[in-house]
Amino acid sequence: MKYMLLINAGAIDENGAAADCSVEDWMNYDNEVKGAGIFVSGESLADLVTATTVRVGPDGKRAVTDGPFAETREILGGFYVIDVPDLDVALDWAARCPGLSGGGSVVVRPIAEFGA
Repeated sequence: MKYMLLINAGAIDENGAAADCSVEDWMNYDNEVKGAGIFVSGESLADLVTATTVRVGPDGKRAVTDGPFAETREILGGFYVIDVPDLDVALDWAARCPGLSGGGSVVVRPIAEFGA
């Protein structure tokens, strides 16, 4: 079953990267996921200041604003999609994610497979 791991940094450094974990931490985790044969896809997101938010009002008009304006201290930094037997295994992989350092979190969600 496929699961998405949404990686939320609890704190970011001056470069917009997750604080309290190094590039080597991410490279090691990436190699472990790929080495286990469970990697489907994954990406790191560009700096938060590059984000654009789109909303459509009741009148159908589009409103575009710079940046996300969520009421949260966590920042979505990237994701992995993994293919593992069940939720317990997905949770084990989420618990290994270096994005958890510094108060981060990983949201684990199953991928809906319509028509499967």
